[in-house]
Amino acid sequence: MFRKPIQWIVSSPPRILLLGFGATILIGAWLLSLPFASRDEYSISFLDALFTSTSAACVTGLSLFDTGAVWTTYGQWVILLLVQVGGIGFMTMATLFALILRRRISLKERLILQQSLNQGSIEGVVRLVRKVILYALAIELAGTLLYTARFMVDMNIGEALYQGMFHSISIFNNAGFNIVGGADSFAMYSDDLYMNMVTALLIILGGFGFVVLADLFDFKRRRNRKFSLHTKVVLTVSASLIVFGTVVIFIFEYSNMHSTGGSSIWEKALVAFFQSVTTRSGGVSTVDISELRQATQFFMVILMFIGASPGSTGGGIKTTTFAVLVAAVLTMMRGKEDVVLFRLRLAQERVYKAVTVTLFCIGIVMVGTMVLCTTEKAGFLTNMFEATSAFGTVGLSMGLTSQLTVAGKITIICLMFIGRLGPLTLTYALGPRTGRALYRHAEGKIIIG
Repeated sequence: MFRKPIQWIVSSPPRILLLGFGATILIGAWLLSLPFASRDEYSISFLDALFTSTSAACVTGLSLFDTGAVWTTYGQWVILLLVQVGGIGFMTMATLFALILRRRISLKERLILQQSLNQGSIEGVVRLVRKVILYALAIELAGTLLYTARFMVDMNIGEALYQGMFHSISIFNNAGFNIVGGADSFAMYSDDLYMNMVTALLIILGGFGFVVLADLFDFKRRRNRKFSLHTKVVLTVSASLIVFGTVVIFIFEYSNMHSTGGSSIWEKALVAFFQSVTTRSGGVSTVDISELRQATQFFMVILMFIGASPGSTGGGIKTTTFAVLVAAVLTMMRGKEDVVLFRLRLAQERVYKAVTVTLFCIGIVMVGTMVLCTTEKAGFLTNMFEATSAFGTVGLSMGLTSQLTVAGKITIICLMFIGRLGPLTLTYALGPRTGRALYRHAEGKIIIG
């Protein structure tokens, strides 16, 4: 009776990834819906628990409540565990336990890992898993120590250590959950250079992707001392977007008295830099996003849509997709045929995939925005910002999250889930398996532009 459904599931790594991720979210929702997960004065429905679990597992950070005020220590630990599993990947965590138990990793498990880590082949995927876990834990430990040193100025060492660990794991995984208080709780650190730099560094490292981190950390060990094309593109695009974003936000908010208008030039630049970084999927903010100018908010929507890099803890269409699109446009404008990055030609299949991913993502965000415009009593830009933030697993909000209707919550849950898995993974998981075409159609011509 159940043989065909089970065969349908196990026949495709994307389906196993899809259902495993969904099961993780449901288990987290059940744990968060237990009475002792929230404080006595708050009543948490299963839908609210499901929303929080999805936001944590999808490392988004959109929250219906003040995480530090509503959830008990137990509830916060559940959220933190979901963030860790969601950021590193549940298949990566499962592989960790298999390696600890010295169990052999099967071919199917390697294929699922390949899909989970967004790799082109299964070669070296288990070795990459070991590096992923090692680098993630090392960076989170360093972040914990750096945060603890700062928090000890304001609280006792035990509380400082707990706060440091929570925020290090949350921010490195680009989740954006915080227990300081409020969506823009880091506003108290808006002019604190130390906190801004530590937080920005964790967001950037989490957004690079584990393949890039492995390439960076192994740089001195290699004989040729050269980065891969993927690493070069990620580093170049990431740096360009951060710098460009900082300049644009600095200009737009220079005279805005609700954000940085009354601050010094140094503070304006620091705030602009941090908001540029956090749109890469960070989810924490040092200013009230709803008080920014509409031009800034729309520009942040664009940055959130681009997002982080492949194989990272962030979402969006990814920096490499954006780079391929820009390179393809420039190639067409110059009248050339080959799309070239760093003197290396890209296969047409890469360009087609970049276009497909982008159009898929635009369509999903458009549908999500239209649904929110129907169900929520908010302006168009607010709804689009929320939809993009959810799909890009960013976690920034203009204040709509806490006011969502039941339909709005379900919409955001779906957007976060699709955004974390990726539209192509979802399509491969649910779509039929197709073989190689046995013939090609005759070529036709159509006028473009």
